[in-house]
Amino acid sequence: MSDRGYRPPRTLSPLRERLRETFWFAPTLTLVCAVVLWLVASAVDEQIVAYLQDEGAYDEISDLVSIAEDTKTIVVTVSSAMMTFIGVVFSISLVAVQMASGQLTPRVVRIFVRSRISKLTLSVFLATFVFSLLVLSSYESTADPRRVVSVPFVQSILTAVLVGLSLLLFIAYVSSTLRLMQVGPVVDRITRDSFHVLRRMPVGGPQEEGVLPAESGQIPHAGRAGVLRDVNVARLVRVARRQGVVLRLIPRLGDFVVPGTPVLAVHGGDAPGPHALRYTVWVGVERTLHQDLAFGLRQLSDIALRALSPAVNDPTTAVQCLDRIVQFLAAVAKLPLGVVHHRDRKGSVRLIQDVPEWADLVDLGFEEIRRCATDSPQVTRRLLAGIDDLVALAGPERQGPLLRHRALLVQAVERTVPDAAEREFALLPDRQGIG
Repeated sequence: MSDRGYRPPRTLSPLRERLRETFWFAPTLTLVCAVVLWLVASAVDEQIVAYLQDEGAYDEISDLVSIAEDTKTIVVTVSSAMMTFIGVVFSISLVAVQMASGQLTPRVVRIFVRSRISKLTLSVFLATFVFSLLVLSSYESTADPRRVVSVPFVQSILTAVLVGLSLLLFIAYVSSTLRLMQVGPVVDRITRDSFHVLRRMPVGGPQEEGVLPAESGQIPHAGRAGVLRDVNVARLVRVARRQGVVLRLIPRLGDFVVPGTPVLAVHGGDAPGPHALRYTVWVGVERTLHQDLAFGLRQLSDIALRALSPAVNDPTTAVQCLDRIVQFLAAVAKLPLGVVHHRDRKGSVRLIQDVPEWADLVDLGFEEIRRCATDSPQVTRRLLAGIDDLVALAGPERQGPLLRHRALLVQAVERTVPDAAEREFALLPDRQGIG
């Protein structure tokens, strides 16, 4: 989008995004909640017994004790079996994830790590195990209704509820894990994540407001080496506004940066102090789809390349990836791409950020697949159909990269396929490849 009518990008907070990339936070939080729930349920059980004793309803207390003793066997069974159940389920799941990463791409593991149903299932399983152990500590050895302090009646009911919830989540989890082993759901998930990035972050075009002030300094990267994953746009804009300067992000998201290399350029004034720029730029060991517009295409291209390798030879998977690549490129075909200008509340440009150009996205989506597809008529036909569709959607100024890839593909097929009839078949555009 252009600078006119700019709205700040609707991105997740960096902390929330980093927590979503972990697998420990949700289970740990749920364990704390399980302990709190047990404390509340234990207090309720004590209040119930105290009320019945004040009312002299000792027969009702005896009935509660009898019911609790009957449910104790169930609680013992749950506590002893749940941990074994957790180990078996997640061992099978890790094997499934390993198979999916070997068949598709290692980057598919991030889908499992970020999966809400995976985290929720593990959290509820662990909470059920811990809660059942705590309930066992509430059983008393005496059965005298006058000396009983607490009967774990409410706690037993909550244990049964947690067991039922665990079974339902187990069914949903198995279904989700099986879908992770299928190509279609995986490429669909990658595509949906890419569209979420596209909706959250602004895309820009040429600056419309005159010349950028002269560069007055550069700020080197002082952290560890890694891939640039996140940029706290709001904080950088505030820092630039207070300093009265314009900041320019030098590397793109997804670039590998090392300590000492410049990461921010300062225009029009003195550079902000290092304290002001803390927690504004994050690096990690691998790329993420949080703000990286091109990472989705990178994953789809990786899956297609592995499918086209001689060891796998699965052109249908490559065609499925091309379907999603064309879908994404069609969505950005008419969007202004390039430099993004982030503004403060008064409308002044405070942060300039590079995003991939149209030609960059087209090359990322088609270049490597085109080089490996010459021996597969199913892929060449789908690739030609996709390029033709994009040529019809894109404006005249954006048809150049598409036409270049089309011409190179035709030349490669003509060199590789000697028979004229086979060349004609391989160069016939078809949205299904061969069908």
